[in-house]
Amino acid sequence: MERTAMQSLLAWKRSPYRKPLLLQGIRQVGKTWLLKEFGKRYYERIAYFNFDEHPEYLQFFETTKDVSRIVDNLQFVVGFPITEGNTLIIFDEVQDAPNVLNALKYFHEKGNGYHVACAGSLLGVSLAKPSSFPVGQVDFLEIHPMTFREMLVAENETGLVSYLDSKSDMESIPEAFFNPLVEHFKKYFLLGGMPEVLARWVTDRDSGSIDSILWSIIQAYERDFAKHPEPREYPKLMHIWHSLPSQLARENKKFLYQLVKQGARAREYEAALNWLVSSEVVIKVSRCTKPALPLSAYEDLSSFKLYAADIGLLRRLSQLDISSFLNPNQLFTEFKGSFAENYILQSLSASFPVPLRYWTSSDNRYEVDFLLQYKNLVIPIEVKADTNIASPSLKAIKRLHGEAFPLRIRYSLQNLKFDGDMLNIPLFMADWSEQLITMALGIQAT
Repeated sequence: MERTAMQSLLAWKRSPYRKPLLLQGIRQVGKTWLLKEFGKRYYERIAYFNFDEHPEYLQFFETTKDVSRIVDNLQFVVGFPITEGNTLIIFDEVQDAPNVLNALKYFHEKGNGYHVACAGSLLGVSLAKPSSFPVGQVDFLEIHPMTFREMLVAENETGLVSYLDSKSDMESIPEAFFNPLVEHFKKYFLLGGMPEVLARWVTDRDSGSIDSILWSIIQAYERDFAKHPEPREYPKLMHIWHSLPSQLARENKKFLYQLVKQGARAREYEAALNWLVSSEVVIKVSRCTKPALPLSAYEDLSSFKLYAADIGLLRRLSQLDISSFLNPNQLFTEFKGSFAENYILQSLSASFPVPLRYWTSSDNRYEVDFLLQYKNLVIPIEVKADTNIASPSLKAIKRLHGEAFPLRIRYSLQNLKFDGDMLNIPLFMADWSEQLITMALGIQAT
């Protein structure tokens, strides 16, 4: 399984400003595998320490902050010298190891020759807590579910990937490429991007085992919910989590607490919601009252939409069998495009460093699915799950705020097309969005 993040890890290794690295991402998204594979490829040795399997290792960080003494103790465990630049030190399951996290400060200040990378489940939750976390002393890398492009690579569709990577014009994609890409894209909807799922599919092509793996991942997440420090929050976490399919099945996907539980109020569920967002199993998209720079200045924090971190998990959480997606009407119409929106959010979150927002007009007549802040631009985005490309909301936002939008984007199953300021991107090209945006803006500039 080839991950794009491998190049980010290599850039970290080579950087003269390298700091200890923290990998963030949901459980079972492949953080540990990625670090071990990275170490195998680019270092002479790997010194791996799992603090969940071996809590006794934590004592090395409790009595001293001296990096040399810590490394000496770690060397006794692995049985070989840990050398600067040649050994990748991996600290795994660090979410409940505050002394380890605090020690990263001293690795940066006094032992930066050592290459240290850390990972952990629920690390986002741990970092959200007030603690002696070494602010400014670590680098971060977010690991997302595997993208559609990464799935194509895993399936050895190198010809299709090379074609899309090298696309340098806005000409329509020939049917010889377009039709196979649509078929692979539909498959990604069923599978999602969890590495174990894609690895099993590539190896066995067994749809039954896919659903079993996805359900096991969901159950693992729900066991994590029980780790909330306040036991009374557990039912609330479960209620929010299981309301996700019904929230997204609505035409207006604004999150409603009434769908979580009859009579539910925001203040009762706020802590549970924030915990889920910090755990990264859900993605929160806030409403913007005005589509202007910076988007963060116009957020309405009381209005938001909630999506799943992975569309494969969303499908399984919705208890939809793979066979239900063999009917295109169900895939693209009955579910009101919720899977398409979730897919686009998933893809853009992996490609762009800033969070997406959405916009509604003051009278709520129009809604634009997403707003992307790209460099010094705000780009409105609408997602269409099929070939129906009527876009009244994109027309409305231009009419109301037209001077601010040199580019508007619509994702659909229509072919690639650039007309004036409207860029239609086929859904399967979402991972190439930045490449197409750069190209479109370049065309406009000329």
